[in-house]
Amino acid sequence: MTRNNRVLFLCTGNYYRSRYAEEVFNHRARREGLGWSSFSRAVADALSPENVGPISPHALESLQAKGIDAAGSARLPLLCTLADFADAERVVALKDAEHRPMIERRFPSAADRITYWDVDDIEFLAPEMALGKIDEMVGRLIRSLQAGAR
Repeated sequence: MTRNNRVLFLCTGNYYRSRYAEEVFNHRARREGLGWSSFSRAVADALSPENVGPISPHALESLQAKGIDAAGSARLPLLCTLADFADAERVVALKDAEHRPMIERRFPSAADRITYWDVDDIEFLAPEMALGKIDEMVGRLIRSLQAGAR
């Protein structure tokens, strides 16, 4: 079964970390002619009313500072469904300790497909550090996908 060379990025609210990872991945994949794309979703039970607007201002400012046209930044956060897993070849959750329990509870059949990164949310790590970590991890992911294509 082909899943169309797509990566699904997951975080709690689909507002900050996963949205940033999605935009950076898509920008770099296009630039490098990778033939992959990404999308992102929230693994929480419900979206947070504390997240105002479609994307975190920290994520948007960082994308703009890097000259990345955040094409998907206008859409509102979306909750993950089982169908999202079916649409992805690779699945990355941004924080193991935070997201693994949510995923195992909500999506036990998909839990063994997840690659977990270790990027803390904003209350635990400053945005410039967290987003820099995501930049690095996205770069590693792209290199591994390029190596697999050879």
